[in-house]
Amino acid sequence: MGRVDPVRLTLDQLRELRDDIAPRAARRSRASIRRRVERWRSRAFFIAQCALAAGIAWALARYVVGHKQPFFAPVAAMVCLGFSFGQRLRRVAEVMVGVAVGVGVGDLFVHVFGTGIPQIIFVIALAMSVAVLLGAGNLMTTQAGVQAAIVTTLLPNPGAGFSRWLDAALGGVVALAAATIAPAAAIRRPRQQASEVLNELAEILVETADGLRTRDEDAITDALRRARASESRLDDLRSAADEGVAVVRLSPFRRRHRGRVQEIADLVVPLDRAIRNIRVLVRRCAVSVWRDESMPAEYPMLLERLADGTRLIAESLFEPAAEVAAHRVLGELGRRTADMPLPTGLSAVVVLGQLRSIVIDLLELTGTSYDDARKLVPLRLDGLDES
Repeated sequence: MGRVDPVRLTLDQLRELRDDIAPRAARRSRASIRRRVERWRSRAFFIAQCALAAGIAWALARYVVGHKQPFFAPVAAMVCLGFSFGQRLRRVAEVMVGVAVGVGVGDLFVHVFGTGIPQIIFVIALAMSVAVLLGAGNLMTTQAGVQAAIVTTLLPNPGAGFSRWLDAALGGVVALAAATIAPAAAIRRPRQQASEVLNELAEILVETADGLRTRDEDAITDALRRARASESRLDDLRSAADEGVAVVRLSPFRRRHRGRVQEIADLVVPLDRAIRNIRVLVRRCAVSVWRDESMPAEYPMLLERLADGTRLIAESLFEPAAEVAAHRVLGELGRRTADMPLPTGLSAVVVLGQLRSIVIDLLELTGTSYDDARKLVPLRLDGLDES
C-alpha cells in the first residue's frame, strides 16, 4: 500500500491540475476573442472608409470616365488611405507621379523593344532608377516599378497608358475626399495617450519611492526598466498628436477641435523633457540602492508627492479643475526642495537636482511658462539649481 499512495496522490494532483487548466484556458480564449473584436472595432471605420472609397473610385472611372477595366482606381484609393493623415497629400502625389513614371517608361520600352523576361527586368530597373533620379521616396519608386511591370506584362498597348494614369489620379482624388471624413477617435486618441503616459510616469515614481524606502533592488530595477520603456509611449503620443493635428487641418468637419488637439500636441516637448529627467532620477535612485548608498529619509515622500502632481495633470486633461490642484502640489514641492539641506553623496545630490527639474517640466504641462515655472522653484542658497 505504501507504494500505491504516491500514485493516487499524483493522480489526484493531475486531476486538480486539469480542472484548473480548463477554466484558465477558457479565460484566455475569451480574452483573446475580446482583443480581436476590439482590434476590429478600432479599425472598422478605416475598413469601411477604404471599401467605400475603392467602390466609388471604380464606379467613377467605369461609368463617368468610361474606362472598361479601371482596376487601378480602387487600388490607388486604398493605397492613399492606408497612410497617416499627416502625409496623405504627399503620398497621393507620390503614387500619381510613380504611376506616371512607370507607365511612361513601360509604354516607351514596350513600343521599341516588345515584351519578354529581359525586357521586364530592364524596364522595372529603368523605371525605378528614373523615379530615384527625380528624388522619389520609397513609395513613389516602388509604384514606378510596379506600374512598369504591369504595363509590360498586362497592358502592352502603348495607347492604354494614359487611362491608367487617369485612373490613379481619380483614385487619389477620391481618397482625399474620403480622408476629410475623419473619425472622432483621431481627436480623442492624443488626449487618452497623454493621460496614459502621465499615469505610467506616476506609477514609476511610486515604485521608485517604494524601492528607495525599503531598499528593494527588484522593485527599483523594475522601476528603471519601466522608465526606460516609457520612451516608446511618448513616441505613440507623438504619432497620435501629429495625426490629430493633421485631421483637424484636413477635415472641414473637425476644425472646431483644432484648439483642443493643439493643446495636447504642445505637451509633447515638456513631457519629453520630463520623461528624460525621470529616467535619470530613477537610474540614480537604483544606483544608490545597488551600492547601498544613504539617501535622505524624506526623498521617498517627495517622489510620492511628485507622483500625485503627475496624476493630477493626467486628470486635468479631462477635468480642467484638477489643473489648479496640480499647480499647487508642484509649487509646494518646488519650494520644499529649495528649503531642504544639501545632502551628502553624489546620488542624493543628483536626485534632488532632478526633482527640481522635473517639477519645472510638469509645471509647463499645466500651462505655466518656463520662466514662471522656474520662479515657482526658488533658487537654493547653496547654489544647487534646477538647470
